[in-house]
Amino acid sequence: MKKLVYLLAILLGLNSCSEYQKALKSEDIKTKFELGTKLYDAGKYNKANRLFAQIVPNYVGKPQAEKLMYMYGMTFYYTKQYLAAGYQLARFEKSYPNSVKAEETGYFSAKSYYDVSPIYSKEQQETVEALEKLQLFVNKYPDSEYLPKANKLIKELDYKLERKAFEIAKQYNQIAYFESSDYEAAIKAFDNFLADHPGTSFREAAMYYRLDSAYKLGINSIKGKKQARLNTAINYYNSFKKFYPNSEFNEDIDKMNEEMTTALQQYNTKS
Repeated sequence: MKKLVYLLAILLGLNSCSEYQKALKSEDIKTKFELGTKLYDAGKYNKANRLFAQIVPNYVGKPQAEKLMYMYGMTFYYTKQYLAAGYQLARFEKSYPNSVKAEETGYFSAKSYYDVSPIYSKEQQETVEALEKLQLFVNKYPDSEYLPKANKLIKELDYKLERKAFEIAKQYNQIAYFESSDYEAAIKAFDNFLADHPGTSFREAAMYYRLDSAYKLGINSIKGKKQARLNTAINYYNSFKKFYPNSEFNEDIDKMNEEMTTALQQYNTKS
């Protein structure tokens, strides 16, 4: 009995493949549309996509065009061809703004750009574009059922950009340490980061590394610049302690402050 069922499954599979191959070669657009729809409903998106691609131009202006273009765009998404999906689904939403599928395609078009956003350490052009697309969706459909998902994606992308910016600023601090370079670039980088991302989750770490950079700059400065730079670093220390009195960095920064205070007292005594 099991062998019979297995044999029937093989025969049905072969028949399905044969039907699909015939449809691909056929010039009957109705056959392609019907089989493509059947394959789409069965989750066979690659095959459906190939059939739809052959007939899209033939359905321009026809009543079935809306359904066809919706399925065609979604087959790109389901087969992870995200750039094509983003384009085709945005095209659908623009062409059929009153469609019941407009909101859905608007969301998945925007999400397609999210899906190609790279890890934070790489160039973030796609991330910026994804943020723009998702924000446009949120603004256009404020009551959408997809709103919680869209906001979650926006939050993830924002975090990625923040981490990218934080790591770049942190590199200035590390490069200055290993190459004995000017710490002023690191301080400026962290100042810019904190100004651009006031609510960032990296705020504590950014303030710590800014203080660390200012401390090293002040301690190692020439006499003419030492006092002003140490005072600036001590101001950073006081600001840090104000906002993060129980920070994990406290032991480290307390040592910095002690050394800076001593150096400043010695400087004032000699002066």
